Amino acid sequence: MFQHLPREIDFFGVLLPGVLPVFLLSAVLQLVLDAVLSYVGAYRHSWHPALVRLCMFVCIFSALLVTLYQ
Repeated sequence: MFQHLPREIDFFGVLLPGVLPVFLLSAVLQLVLDAVLSYVGAYRHSWHPALVRLCMFVCIFSALLVTLYQ
């Protein structure tokens, strides 16, 4: 019924958090979206571009986690 991510991933004897693949995927998606928004010039209209980038990453990461845990 529920899909669960593993708590830890064994990577050559090193235990890594189970959400690490989701974190890396969201980082790649955020970099792509950031490049597109920079190219379009959307950051010229924001008060604090670094804060917008952080909020985008948090939203992407949260959305991916919510879709995996449904």
